[in-house]
Amino acid sequence: MATWEPKLEDFQRVFSEQNPWHRDGEVPSVLAHPVERPLAGILWKRLVDDKPRRFQLILGPRRVGKTTVLYQTVRRLLEAGVEPGRIWWLRLDHPLLLQADLGTQVRAVLDSCDATAERPAYLMLDELVYAKDWDLWLKTFYDERWPVRIAATSSATAALRDRRVESGVGRWEEQHLGPYLLPEFLELMGLKRAIPIGATLADTLRGLSAGHRAGEDFRAAHLLLTMVGGFPELLASAARADPDETTLKDQILESQRVLRGDAVERAVYKDIPQSFRVSNPMELERLLYVLAGQFTRLLSPSKICGELGMSQPTFDRYLSYLERAFLVFTLPNYSGREANVQKRGRKLYFADGAVRNAALHRGLAPLDDPAELGLLLENLVAASLRSLAVLSGCRLHHWRDANREVDLVLDHPTEPLAFEIASSPSHSRAGLRALIERHPRFEGRAYLVAPQAPVVHPKSSSSGVGSLLLDDLLLAVGAQAHQALH
Repeated sequence: MATWEPKLEDFQRVFSEQNPWHRDGEVPSVLAHPVERPLAGILWKRLVDDKPRRFQLILGPRRVGKTTVLYQTVRRLLEAGVEPGRIWWLRLDHPLLLQADLGTQVRAVLDSCDATAERPAYLMLDELVYAKDWDLWLKTFYDERWPVRIAATSSATAALRDRRVESGVGRWEEQHLGPYLLPEFLELMGLKRAIPIGATLADTLRGLSAGHRAGEDFRAAHLLLTMVGGFPELLASAARADPDETTLKDQILESQRVLRGDAVERAVYKDIPQSFRVSNPMELERLLYVLAGQFTRLLSPSKICGELGMSQPTFDRYLSYLERAFLVFTLPNYSGREANVQKRGRKLYFADGAVRNAALHRGLAPLDDPAELGLLLENLVAASLRSLAVLSGCRLHHWRDANREVDLVLDHPTEPLAFEIASSPSHSRAGLRALIERHPRFEGRAYLVAPQAPVVHPKSSSSGVGSLLLDDLLLAVGAQAHQALH
């Protein structure tokens, strides 16, 4: 049987299909949602300015809008006056494009638009790691000064961490895109609420009005963000629907169906095996189920390994894969000394609690389980703080010493913060007080966070521990993360 060989016209047809603005100068609205993610508002400027000269890699979980951000970036470039023929989209997991190396494809683009150093081509490389030797090609493009400016996406950090890391030093920078944070979702729903932003999160929290208590404004938004997840397409659909109880339940179930197939199964059975050469993805999926049942808790590797019949090295390796595919993340125990950070237990969270629910087929059950809803709220706060930590260059921890513990510790170099997440304002503050006693740098910077807690600043509290309304913290963290992008 004859083997089919792609021809030049086959590649030209794919290029034409993937770049509709070459025909009419516009990005179809179905590809670039009118409500932008904040990253889209700055990415195009970095490509145009190109100072310092860097390629831009957008990393994040599936369905958070990486591809949409790229299309919005194309729209911004067109609006800024870049000729349509100089902007090229290559979806690198396309069956035809998988058959040609990245250098050949880029040469074809440069020949087609007569790119020069003064009039470079703008390349949007979707699902970059599907291109063979992509890191070496980016190094070649950079070192040999090919007339290209590149923005690319990936749903896994495999090659960035394990394949020729030195290729990227000084040549590309990572832009992390996570699930929606609360302010961004409120904007989508038309429920804006601005708060004064300080230089650090600690400054912003000090600026909150003391005595402020919960209102009813954001209850629906809060539940959607927790149960549907911070994924643009799912949230946009939810925001357009009537906010009745039946509709909400339908949205939750639809979200879990979509996330189960895309965020969970595609990551476990496609992204991770493709990136890490995993031969038994079913074992990886079983580990994910066990982790989903233990989220927000301290990890016990020996117990998990015994339950799954898995060796410790395999557990460590598989857990790292799940982290690099943006499904879960772990927080080390805060010690105040870097040498001790990795020696004690880690705490596990999901990048989005809705993905955890989808993995376990939880359906509507969390709505009737206050304890589980409380854990999902803690996961939401942890994921939001982690987004801020990544963008601002801080580290996020938990703290535990014997039977005393604190859920979340943001280790800012000059303005560290500690948070205990609770369902009630009457929750014990003993862990926070113990942390302050052990590490005095948290004095005046420790808070109990609960849905109905009034804003009380630490210095005004007899215990030295302040309290925060959950939504106020989520608003502050989201606004601070947005500021850190610029």
